[in-house]
Amino acid sequence: MPSEHSHHTFASRLNGLTAPIGTWLMSASASTAEALGYAGFDWLLVDMEHVPIEYRDLWHLLQAIQCGGAQPIVRVAANDPVLLKRALDLGSFNVMVPFVENAAQAQAAVDAVKYPPLGTRGFAAVHRASRYGTWADYGKEANDAVTCILQIETPNALANLEEIAAIPGVDALFLGPGDLSAACGHIGNPGHPQVQMMISDAIVRAKKIGMPMGIVGGTPELVQSYLEQGYAFAAVASDIAMMMKKANEFLTTLKAHQAPAAVATPY
Repeated sequence: MPSEHSHHTFASRLNGLTAPIGTWLMSASASTAEALGYAGFDWLLVDMEHVPIEYRDLWHLLQAIQCGGAQPIVRVAANDPVLLKRALDLGSFNVMVPFVENAAQAQAAVDAVKYPPLGTRGFAAVHRASRYGTWADYGKEANDAVTCILQIETPNALANLEEIAAIPGVDALFLGPGDLSAACGHIGNPGHPQVQMMISDAIVRAKKIGMPMGIVGGTPELVQSYLEQGYAFAAVASDIAMMMKKANEFLTTLKAHQAPAAVATPY
């Protein structure tokens, strides 16, 4: 694997002229992941927190995403060094860590994704990330190649935003409107004015300290409004949500033109 990987990281794209647009992969389907890459998504998130994706599945999903031309981001199930190490060894250079609440948890995440002396990530020479040992300098270059994204999902995490962002090795933050709305007592309603106010305040603070921040929205219009506020990257909906939306539209259109079925009478 050539060393230029370290110069084309996901993090390096977060201060460009255009915001990378992605979506959530909830189907765990490699063919869907590949197709969405060909559709033009810049990045695709493999959700190992809410979807029963095993690491063997992740292997094939990463192959499919990279074949389709998108960048994968793996959201691990928890802030756990073993989970992060395995995602990185399988060849994802971008990881997202859920529910980071404070600087200590942020430091733990960074430690897990960096090789010594910058962290404590365990080293193996031969795995998919190192192209099975053919990228001779992987161990030296991986620290610069990996993008570490931490999720801000509660009012407590928002209160600690600046101290979380100040940890060296944190490349970006990602605000989770769903969990934030639940934590504020508005479960299922990220559009609540209180939640939207917190979303707007978060990006103002993140921009002030120069920390790229991402977010997810359910519609293109909502995502565009977040980008106009200054969010550096965003996901729109998910593969399942997009499929269901189109399925419902097609069925509604077709069934609207069908004559009512005749009702058989017993006599």
